Amino acid sequence: MKKMEISKQANVVIFKDGRLTYNNRVILSGNNDSPILFLGSGKENLKMYRGHFKIKDYIESRIPLVIDKVENQKDTIIIAFKSQDTTYIKLAVSLDDEGRLIIKPILMDGKWNRLWLRLYANQDERIYGCGEQMSYFNLRGKHFPLWTSEPGVGRNKETLTTFWADVKDKAGGNYYTTNYPEPTFISTQKYYCHTTSYQYADFDFRNTNFHELQYWGIPDQVIFETADNYIDLVAKLTNLLGRQPVLPEWTDNGALLGVQGGSKRVEEITQRMLKKGVKLAGIWCQDWEGIRMTSFGKRLFWNWESNEELYPNLKEKIKAWKGKNLKFLAYINPYVANDTEMYKKADTMGFFAKNKAGNTYLVDFGEFYCGVVDFTNPQAFSWFKSIIKKNLIDIGVVGWMADFGEYLPTDIVLNDGSNPMVAHNEWPMLWAKCNYEAVKESGKLGEVVYFMRAGATGSQKYCTLLWAGDQSVNWSLDDGLASTIPAALSAGMTGNGLSHSDIGGYTSLYGNIRSKELFMRWAEMGSFLPFMRTHEGNRPSENFQVYDDDEAIDHFAKCTNVFVDLTEYRHKIIEENATKGTPVQRPLFMQYEKDDEAYEVQYEYLFGPDVLVAPVYEEGRTDWSVYLPNDEWIHLWSGKEYSGGEVNIDSPLGRIPVFYRKKSRFSDLFKSITKKYQ
Repeated sequence: MKKMEISKQANVVIFKDGRLTYNNRVILSGNNDSPILFLGSGKENLKMYRGHFKIKDYIESRIPLVIDKVENQKDTIIIAFKSQDTTYIKLAVSLDDEGRLIIKPILMDGKWNRLWLRLYANQDERIYGCGEQMSYFNLRGKHFPLWTSEPGVGRNKETLTTFWADVKDKAGGNYYTTNYPEPTFISTQKYYCHTTSYQYADFDFRNTNFHELQYWGIPDQVIFETADNYIDLVAKLTNLLGRQPVLPEWTDNGALLGVQGGSKRVEEITQRMLKKGVKLAGIWCQDWEGIRMTSFGKRLFWNWESNEELYPNLKEKIKAWKGKNLKFLAYINPYVANDTEMYKKADTMGFFAKNKAGNTYLVDFGEFYCGVVDFTNPQAFSWFKSIIKKNLIDIGVVGWMADFGEYLPTDIVLNDGSNPMVAHNEWPMLWAKCNYEAVKESGKLGEVVYFMRAGATGSQKYCTLLWAGDQSVNWSLDDGLASTIPAALSAGMTGNGLSHSDIGGYTSLYGNIRSKELFMRWAEMGSFLPFMRTHEGNRPSENFQVYDDDEAIDHFAKCTNVFVDLTEYRHKIIEENATKGTPVQRPLFMQYEKDDEAYEVQYEYLFGPDVLVAPVYEEGRTDWSVYLPNDEWIHLWSGKEYSGGEVNIDSPLGRIPVFYRKKSRFSDLFKSITKKYQ
């Protein structure tokens, strides 16, 4: 077969003998016995129950395709694929103006709705990303359905928690269930792969010789780019997808205290914490719009205006808190409960998505029902932006949890006629965009921060901050404290380098009750995150709360003080995320590429380039094994020096294993922390 070559800006693509290389990386490689492409048809069956999806696919046909002919047309290599004598699809291979490799499938026969694309793989290759993955950081050896949903309780079918969640509430998750999937990954061959499509996909990394990317449809493009190191590679990826802005400076003042119950209770608890030396940037009152009680626990009323009974004259109260250097944060999501006045008005204006009978589609959120604000309707989109502006920003709210986004049903009818099977994965991005535009149009970019759990391609530029969702209040690897670490690392490898989690976890069900120790360990990790925030959980009265225990308050005070002490360093690494896309929490191998062990570490992270954090995620531990890459490391609490390898560290409560690089330009700052807390 004749060699085909295209080049642009020192980027070179070569196709010869069934092998496509891009900057000396093999991207595609196939022959008649090992095809690159398969086409098929299938019928999916999806059932949603409160954000959890049962997804089945009946494959009616799947045919392997072989290369028919290859042509070079105006700097584009056209590879035609056939079965027997029929050409079914072509791949148009080109370089864009930035030198990115673009592979565009062109379907020649419109009846096919399944595509499998095989990328070349080698045995030692590792894969990272695919959005926010909480059970595995290195994705090799597993397949990952990419569909935004509730992650589920427990997220491990072998645990008792997940068993009861499935039996009682159809709510048990699995290793791949996530609020934020994305068809984007980074290979240790130092390329990224990104698909420009919101279709359901399943990326399969189980085969030794290839990665198989399955799409329920024909994707628009598959994009690749290479770099000599991972920092430059993530910079290129975020140059494509967008980057998160820096956090507002007021977030440096301490933690955001999650507390609720009305102005009087909030004031009493806040003052108690401040008197004990807790550094607070603000208070986060998710029940600002009222509450409703369900069998799940305390839920919110989902009527997006301040509740006068709980928070009378909230605008003036926010001013008073601001005078004490305390910001006020709230809560909102893109649904409106059907037992509210806001729903009645919006329904009259036709702002909710419809069912097939033409009536408003009501989604079951667990003992109450809601309308879905139809973001494909420009008037509805503008209306909900106005709700954010008038009912939150204009009364002085400077941040909020922008919850949900992953519940869009697949049998819904949208205003623009779009396919809900595609719109479903796009919905979190539209929800992020709604928040972003509301803040921007209010002139508050850089002052307001909203945090989201659901994500999609585009969240990078529209989402100011991620949070890891509703972890269980326990020590489980897949759904507890530990799970937030690979969640942040994988999101960072997908271009979202600002993340955090509910200190203490959220979900208390099936006998799981938050303990004092769990809260304290989670708070320790919170000191070494870009944003620090607590949560009372779904059943506050049954679970440990920091403000009820003097020892825990003292511990939390230390954690918030450490957070404040790190402000200068944290500014630097947050700025790196905003300007280059380098994640704040990054994998060890991002700085130590030649260290093979570093590629398999998923429960430690580098906080910027100079600080290594190894959270204690097991109950009752007073020591902890830590892997250190080959360097000169200083233990933050003792000042003792270590080199690389496995080390065992005394780690009682209050002394989370943290090390800093001896040669860091911030070493004086770190030394001052050591001296302060020895």
